Amino acid sequence: MLFLILAFTTLYLPEGGQQTLAWTVRATLLRPFLTFQEGVAAARLRARQVEDLQARLDSLSAVVATQGALFDENRTLRSLLGLARRVGTTFRPASVLRPGTPGSESIFLLDVGSDDGVVQGAPVVDAYGLVGVVREARSHLSVGMDWTHPDFRVSAMLANGGDFGLVENRRGVFRGADRLVLNGMAYHESVEDGTAVLTSGLGGVYPRGIPIGRVTGVAETQAGWLKSYWLKPMVQPGSVTHVLVEVGSEVSDLSDAWPVDSIRTRDDVLDRERAEADSLAALTDSVRVLRARLRQLRRAAGDSAPSDSPRAPVGESR
Repeated sequence: MLFLILAFTTLYLPEGGQQTLAWTVRATLLRPFLTFQEGVAAARLRARQVEDLQARLDSLSAVVATQGALFDENRTLRSLLGLARRVGTTFRPASVLRPGTPGSESIFLLDVGSDDGVVQGAPVVDAYGLVGVVREARSHLSVGMDWTHPDFRVSAMLANGGDFGLVENRRGVFRGADRLVLNGMAYHESVEDGTAVLTSGLGGVYPRGIPIGRVTGVAETQAGWLKSYWLKPMVQPGSVTHVLVEVGSEVSDLSDAWPVDSIRTRDDVLDRERAEADSLAALTDSVRVLRARLRQLRRAAGDSAPSDSPRAPVGESR
Protein backbone atom coordinates (compact mmCIF):
# COMPACT_ATOMS: atom_id res chain seq x y z
CA MET A 1 0.00 0.00 0.00
CA LEU A 2 2.88 2.38 0.77
CA PHE A 3 4.43 1.81 -2.67
CA LEU A 4 1.03 2.28 -4.33
CA ILE A 5 0.50 5.59 -2.51
CA LEU A 6 4.00 6.76 -3.52
CA ALA A 7 3.39 5.70 -7.11
CA PHE A 8 0.11 7.67 -7.39
CA THR A 9 1.68 10.63 -5.63
CA THR A 10 4.59 10.63 -8.07
CA LEU A 11 2.21 10.36 -11.00
CA TYR A 12 0.60 13.72 -10.19
CA LEU A 13 3.87 15.55 -9.40
CA PRO A 14 5.12 18.19 -11.82
CA GLU A 15 7.51 17.00 -14.52
CA GLY A 16 10.49 18.64 -12.80
CA GLY A 17 9.65 16.94 -9.53
CA GLN A 18 9.31 13.59 -11.28
CA GLN A 19 12.76 13.96 -12.88
CA THR A 20 14.32 14.95 -9.56
CA LEU A 21 12.74 12.01 -7.77
CA ALA A 22 13.79 9.63 -10.56
CA TRP A 23 17.45 10.75 -10.46
CA THR A 24 17.42 10.51 -6.67
CA VAL A 25 16.12 6.93 -6.76
CA ARG A 26 18.67 5.97 -9.43
CA ALA A 27 21.52 7.49 -7.45
CA THR A 28 20.54 5.81 -4.16
CA LEU A 29 18.29 2.78 -4.15
CA LEU A 30 18.82 1.61 -7.74
CA ARG A 31 22.56 2.38 -8.02
CA PRO A 32 23.77 -1.12 -6.94
CA PHE A 33 21.36 -2.75 -9.35
CA LEU A 34 22.38 -0.44 -12.21
CA THR A 35 26.07 -1.07 -11.49
CA PHE A 36 25.47 -4.82 -11.48
CA GLN A 37 23.60 -4.59 -14.79
CA GLU A 38 26.47 -2.62 -16.35
CA GLY A 39 28.94 -5.25 -15.12
CA VAL A 40 26.85 -8.05 -16.60
CA ALA A 41 26.63 -6.24 -19.94
CA ALA A 42 30.40 -5.61 -19.96
CA ALA A 43 31.07 -9.26 -19.11
CA ARG A 44 28.86 -10.40 -21.99
CA LEU A 45 30.67 -8.01 -24.33
CA ARG A 46 34.07 -9.31 -23.19
CA ALA A 47 32.88 -12.89 -23.62
CA ARG A 48 31.82 -12.15 -27.19
CA GLN A 49 35.18 -10.48 -27.85
CA VAL A 50 37.04 -13.47 -26.39
CA GLU A 51 35.00 -15.84 -28.56
CA ASP A 52 35.74 -13.72 -31.62
CA LEU A 53 39.47 -13.63 -30.83
CA GLN A 54 39.47 -17.38 -30.19
CA ALA A 55 37.76 -18.00 -33.53
CA ARG A 56 40.33 -15.81 -35.29
CA LEU A 57 43.16 -17.62 -33.50
CA ASP A 58 41.75 -21.02 -34.48
CA SER A 59 41.43 -19.90 -38.10
CA LEU A 60 44.98 -18.56 -38.10
CA SER A 61 46.31 -21.77 -36.53
CA ALA A 62 44.47 -23.84 -39.15
CA VAL A 63 45.91 -21.71 -41.96
CA VAL A 64 49.44 -21.96 -40.55
CA ALA A 65 49.14 -25.73 -40.09
CA THR A 66 47.77 -26.15 -43.61
CA GLN A 67 50.52 -24.03 -45.09
CA GLY A 68 53.14 -26.04 -43.20
CA ALA A 69 51.76 -29.30 -44.57
CA LEU A 70 51.55 -27.86 -48.07
CA PHE A 71 55.10 -26.55 -47.84
CA ASP A 72 56.38 -29.95 -46.71
CA GLU A 73 54.46 -31.77 -49.45
CA ASN A 74 55.70 -29.27 -52.02
CA ARG A 75 59.29 -29.89 -50.92
CA THR A 76 58.80 -33.64 -51.19
CA LEU A 77 57.23 -33.45 -54.64
CA ARG A 78 59.92 -31.09 -55.95
CA SER A 79 62.67 -33.41 -54.70
CA LEU A 80 60.92 -36.43 -56.29
CA LEU A 81 60.57 -34.51 -59.54
CA GLY A 82 64.32 -33.91 -59.58
CA LEU A 83 64.97 -37.58 -58.82
CA ALA A 84 62.55 -38.67 -61.58
CA ARG A 85 64.59 -36.70 -64.11
CA ARG A 86 67.76 -38.51 -63.04
CA VAL A 87 66.38 -42.07 -62.96
CA GLY A 88 64.42 -41.76 -66.19
CA THR A 89 61.23 -43.53 -67.19
CA THR A 90 62.09 -46.81 -65.43
CA PHE A 91 60.53 -45.51 -62.20
CA ARG A 92 56.92 -44.48 -61.67
CA PRO A 93 55.59 -42.09 -58.98
CA ALA A 94 53.25 -43.51 -56.36
CA SER A 95 51.55 -42.51 -53.13
CA VAL A 96 52.22 -44.41 -49.90
CA LEU A 97 49.35 -45.61 -47.73
CA ARG A 98 49.71 -47.18 -44.28
CA PRO A 99 47.20 -49.90 -43.28
CA GLY A 100 47.26 -48.83 -39.65
CA THR A 101 46.33 -52.27 -38.34
CA PRO A 102 48.21 -54.02 -35.52
CA GLY A 103 51.14 -56.04 -36.80
CA SER A 104 51.41 -54.12 -40.08
CA GLU A 105 53.69 -51.32 -38.90
CA SER A 106 56.41 -52.29 -41.41
CA ILE A 107 54.01 -52.72 -44.34
CA PHE A 108 52.89 -50.00 -46.74
CA LEU A 109 50.57 -49.89 -49.75
CA LEU A 110 51.21 -48.24 -53.12
CA ASP A 111 48.48 -46.97 -55.44
CA VAL A 112 50.15 -48.60 -58.47
CA GLY A 113 50.21 -52.28 -59.38
CA SER A 114 50.98 -54.88 -62.01
CA ASP A 115 48.85 -53.05 -64.59
CA ASP A 116 51.31 -50.16 -64.22
CA GLY A 117 54.36 -52.39 -64.64
CA VAL A 118 55.16 -53.04 -60.98
CA VAL A 119 56.54 -56.50 -60.21
CA GLN A 120 57.41 -58.36 -57.04
CA GLY A 121 60.86 -57.35 -55.77
CA ALA A 122 60.77 -53.87 -57.31
CA PRO A 123 62.73 -51.33 -55.21
CA VAL A 124 60.89 -48.34 -53.72
CA VAL A 125 62.88 -45.12 -53.30
CA ASP A 126 62.42 -41.45 -52.55
CA ALA A 127 64.69 -38.44 -52.95
CA TYR A 128 66.82 -39.43 -49.93
CA GLY A 129 67.35 -43.13 -50.61
CA LEU A 130 65.90 -46.59 -50.19
CA VAL A 131 62.42 -46.88 -48.69
CA GLY A 132 61.76 -50.61 -49.17
CA VAL A 133 60.77 -53.25 -51.67
CA VAL A 134 57.54 -54.55 -53.20
CA ARG A 135 56.47 -57.90 -51.74
CA GLU A 136 53.26 -58.38 -53.73
CA ALA A 137 51.99 -56.67 -56.87
CA ARG A 138 48.27 -56.78 -57.61
CA SER A 139 46.45 -55.22 -60.53
CA HIS A 140 46.00 -51.73 -59.12
CA LEU A 141 47.71 -52.03 -55.75
CA SER A 142 51.09 -53.13 -54.42
CA VAL A 143 52.19 -54.23 -50.97
CA GLY A 144 55.69 -53.34 -49.82
CA MET A 145 57.87 -53.55 -46.73
CA ASP A 146 60.31 -50.97 -45.38
CA TRP A 147 63.60 -51.42 -43.54
CA THR A 148 61.85 -51.90 -40.16
CA HIS A 149 60.51 -55.29 -41.29
CA PRO A 150 62.27 -58.31 -39.69
CA ASP A 151 62.78 -59.88 -43.13
CA PHE A 152 64.48 -56.81 -44.61
CA ARG A 153 67.89 -57.61 -46.14
CA VAL A 154 69.96 -55.72 -48.70
CA SER A 155 73.47 -56.26 -50.01
CA ALA A 156 75.41 -53.08 -49.37
CA MET A 157 78.77 -51.40 -49.90
CA LEU A 158 80.56 -48.34 -48.64
CA ALA A 159 80.50 -45.20 -50.75
CA ASN A 160 84.04 -45.88 -51.96
CA GLY A 161 82.86 -49.19 -53.45
CA GLY A 162 85.65 -51.18 -51.80
CA ASP A 163 83.99 -52.92 -48.84
CA PHE A 164 80.80 -54.98 -48.96
CA GLY A 165 78.39 -56.24 -46.33
CA LEU A 166 74.76 -57.02 -45.55
CA VAL A 167 72.33 -54.49 -44.07
CA GLU A 168 69.48 -55.84 -41.99
CA ASN A 169 67.03 -54.81 -39.32
CA ARG A 170 67.98 -55.20 -35.66
CA ARG A 171 64.89 -55.37 -33.47
CA GLY A 172 64.79 -53.21 -30.37
CA VAL A 173 62.95 -53.54 -27.10
CA PHE A 174 60.00 -51.77 -28.79
CA ARG A 175 59.28 -50.93 -32.42
CA GLY A 176 60.52 -47.37 -32.11
CA ALA A 177 63.92 -48.71 -31.08
CA ASP A 178 64.50 -50.73 -34.28
CA ARG A 179 67.82 -49.96 -35.95
CA LEU A 180 69.76 -50.78 -39.07
CA VAL A 181 73.03 -52.67 -38.81
CA LEU A 182 75.72 -53.34 -41.40
CA ASN A 183 77.09 -56.87 -40.93
CA GLY A 184 79.98 -58.77 -42.46
CA MET A 185 82.62 -56.01 -42.56
CA ALA A 186 86.27 -57.03 -42.23
CA TYR A 187 87.65 -56.73 -38.71
CA HIS A 188 90.87 -54.99 -39.74
CA GLU A 189 89.00 -52.34 -41.74
CA SER A 190 87.97 -49.21 -39.83
CA VAL A 191 84.91 -47.36 -41.11
CA GLU A 192 84.58 -43.73 -40.06
CA ASP A 193 81.33 -42.37 -38.65
CA GLY A 194 79.27 -40.58 -41.27
CA THR A 195 80.37 -42.85 -44.12
CA ALA A 196 77.55 -43.37 -46.60
CA VAL A 197 76.37 -46.94 -47.23
CA LEU A 198 74.80 -47.75 -50.61
CA THR A 199 73.20 -50.74 -52.26
CA SER A 200 75.83 -52.87 -53.99
CA GLY A 201 73.63 -54.37 -56.70
CA LEU A 202 74.61 -57.92 -55.71
CA GLY A 203 71.77 -60.41 -55.63
CA GLY A 204 69.83 -58.78 -58.45
CA VAL A 205 67.09 -57.23 -56.27
CA TYR A 206 68.26 -53.69 -55.65
CA PRO A 207 70.14 -51.63 -58.24
CA ARG A 208 73.60 -50.38 -57.33
CA GLY A 209 74.04 -46.95 -55.78
CA ILE A 210 70.85 -46.34 -53.75
CA PRO A 211 71.65 -44.68 -50.38
CA ILE A 212 70.71 -46.77 -47.34
CA GLY A 213 72.21 -44.94 -44.37
CA ARG A 214 75.28 -43.51 -42.68
CA VAL A 215 77.61 -45.25 -40.22
CA THR A 216 77.14 -44.07 -36.63
CA GLY A 217 79.48 -46.40 -34.74
CA VAL A 218 80.57 -49.98 -34.11
CA ALA A 219 77.73 -52.30 -33.13
CA GLU A 220 79.76 -55.42 -32.25
CA THR A 221 82.82 -57.47 -33.14
CA GLN A 222 82.83 -61.22 -33.75
CA ALA A 223 85.89 -62.96 -32.31
CA GLY A 224 88.32 -60.60 -33.98
CA TRP A 225 87.07 -61.67 -37.40
CA LEU A 226 84.12 -59.48 -38.40
CA LYS A 227 82.63 -56.13 -37.42
CA SER A 228 79.12 -54.76 -37.46
CA TYR A 229 78.22 -51.07 -37.65
CA TRP A 230 75.11 -49.16 -36.69
CA LEU A 231 73.51 -47.14 -39.47
CA LYS A 232 71.41 -44.00 -39.40
CA PRO A 233 68.75 -44.60 -42.09
CA MET A 234 68.55 -42.15 -44.94
CA VAL A 235 64.75 -42.51 -44.89
CA GLN A 236 62.38 -42.60 -41.92
CA PRO A 237 59.46 -44.74 -43.16
CA GLY A 238 56.86 -42.95 -41.06
CA SER A 239 57.48 -39.65 -42.87
CA VAL A 240 57.24 -41.05 -46.41
CA THR A 241 54.14 -40.06 -48.39
CA HIS A 242 55.30 -40.11 -52.03
CA VAL A 243 57.84 -42.44 -53.65
CA LEU A 244 59.15 -43.79 -56.93
CA VAL A 245 58.80 -47.51 -57.69
CA GLU A 246 60.63 -49.39 -60.41
CA VAL A 247 58.57 -50.50 -63.40
CA GLY A 248 59.42 -52.10 -66.71
CA SER A 249 63.00 -53.08 -67.43
CA GLU A 250 65.37 -53.70 -64.56
CA VAL A 251 68.00 -51.06 -63.76
CA SER A 252 71.43 -52.29 -62.66
CA ASP A 253 73.10 -49.02 -61.60
CA LEU A 254 71.65 -45.82 -60.11
CA SER A 255 74.90 -44.27 -58.91
CA ASP A 256 74.35 -41.20 -61.09
CA ALA A 257 70.97 -40.53 -59.46
CA TRP A 258 72.55 -40.05 -56.01
CA PRO A 259 76.05 -38.54 -56.33
CA VAL A 260 78.08 -39.31 -53.21
CA ASP A 261 78.69 -35.63 -52.40
CA SER A 262 74.94 -34.88 -52.49
CA ILE A 263 73.68 -37.71 -50.26
CA ARG A 264 71.76 -36.26 -47.30
CA THR A 265 69.08 -37.48 -44.95
CA ARG A 266 65.77 -35.72 -44.55
CA ASP A 267 66.88 -34.48 -41.11
CA ASP A 268 70.06 -33.04 -42.64
CA VAL A 269 68.02 -31.12 -45.21
CA LEU A 270 65.64 -29.77 -42.56
CA ASP A 271 68.54 -28.76 -40.31
CA ARG A 272 70.18 -26.96 -43.21
CA GLU A 273 66.97 -25.10 -44.03
CA ARG A 274 66.55 -24.06 -40.39
CA ALA A 275 70.18 -22.90 -40.25
CA GLU A 276 69.70 -20.87 -43.43
CA ALA A 277 66.52 -19.31 -42.02
CA ASP A 278 68.31 -18.44 -38.75
CA SER A 279 71.23 -16.93 -40.69
CA LEU A 280 68.84 -14.88 -42.81
CA ALA A 281 67.02 -13.65 -39.71
CA ALA A 282 70.32 -12.70 -38.04
CA LEU A 283 71.42 -10.88 -41.21
CA THR A 284 68.11 -9.01 -41.31
CA ASP A 285 68.55 -7.92 -37.67
CA SER A 286 72.11 -6.77 -38.40
CA VAL A 287 70.97 -4.72 -41.39
CA ARG A 288 68.22 -3.16 -39.29
CA VAL A 289 70.71 -2.19 -36.56
CA LEU A 290 73.15 -0.76 -39.11
CA ARG A 291 70.42 1.31 -40.72
CA ALA A 292 69.35 2.70 -37.35
CA ARG A 293 72.98 3.54 -36.52
CA LEU A 294 73.43 5.23 -39.90
CA ARG A 295 70.35 7.36 -39.29
CA GLN A 296 71.73 8.39 -35.90
CA LEU A 297 75.08 9.37 -37.43
CA ARG A 298 73.41 11.39 -40.17
CA ARG A 299 71.19 13.13 -37.61
CA ALA A 300 74.20 13.90 -35.41
CA ALA A 301 76.18 15.19 -38.39
CA GLY A 302 73.29 17.39 -39.46
CA ASP A 303 72.88 18.88 -35.96
CA SER A 304 76.61 19.64 -35.63
CA ALA A 305 76.95 21.32 -39.06
CA PRO A 306 77.28 25.20 -39.04
CA SER A 307 74.13 27.03 -40.01
CA ASP A 308 75.89 29.07 -42.73
CA SER A 309 77.63 26.08 -44.32
CA PRO A 310 75.85 24.13 -47.06
CA ARG A 311 74.77 20.67 -46.00
CA ALA A 312 75.42 17.55 -47.95
CA PRO A 313 72.55 16.30 -50.05
CA VAL A 314 70.38 13.63 -48.48
CA GLY A 315 71.78 10.17 -49.15
CA GLU A 316 75.31 11.40 -49.99
CA SER A 317 77.98 9.23 -48.36
CA ARG A 318 80.35 11.06 -45.99
